[in-house]
Amino acid sequence: MSATDRTKLRIRFTKLGKIRWTSHRDVARMWERAFRRVQLPLSYSEGFSPRPRVSFGLALPTGHESVAEFLDVELNDMLGVDLPTLAPRLSAALPEGVDASAVSVLEPGGPSLQEDVTSCSWLWRAVTTDGDELPTAQVTDRVEAVLAAPAAVISRNRKGTLVAEDVRPGIKELKVVGPPATDGTDLTGGVWLEAELAAQPRSVRPAEVLSALGPGLEERDVRRTHQWILRQGARLEPLAGTVPDGATEAPHALERAS
Repeated sequence: MSATDRTKLRIRFTKLGKIRWTSHRDVARMWERAFRRVQLPLSYSEGFSPRPRVSFGLALPTGHESVAEFLDVELNDMLGVDLPTLAPRLSAALPEGVDASAVSVLEPGGPSLQEDVTSCSWLWRAVTTDGDELPTAQVTDRVEAVLAAPAAVISRNRKGTLVAEDVRPGIKELKVVGPPATDGTDLTGGVWLEAELAAQPRSVRPAEVLSALGPGLEERDVRRTHQWILRQGARLEPLAGTVPDGATEAPHALERAS
């Protein structure tokens, strides 16, 4: 079967709760098992060790949560595939904390997730490394100073070597916010930050933002809330070019996460 005969689906999913400590490779195996359980007509690679044609988006660091992960999967055909019910069926076949929140069919010949995503939105809590109280006003002052600065140089580890890099161009938005609504989980303490950080040409992570804000800060409760692509100047999510409008919050998944 040629590539033009196959159908590619894009799936948005969550990774919440204890499963945030699961490696990317294990998450990939979970999805392969879920695809088999719902009997999707997967397309496989050729060669001695055929693998399902599944590709994931930007890597999520182990220990971080997300309500905006994406993967693409190729099917040999769409016979028997009911798109409106596919997301809940996949969620039922996945471990607790991983939920499919939306599915769409992709147009042929489009860019991959790795190529297309230009930035990500993050929410996390900043705390002091020594356990002292962290005044919100102090963090707000540091944020304003970084946003006003022409450069924010930090040390990055590149293959065992520390190099100085300016992360300021990759900090698109950064602000102090209140703690997110939860189902009773205690998320008090520290200061909550929200940011849109570049994914290209080099990605910036929340921990690197804290380095730019100054010494003595560590990240806690990091969650990726959106991934963004650009279409004719408009910022959209990768799922069929739609604006999330809260859809990526996946409230059913938040309730299931432990």
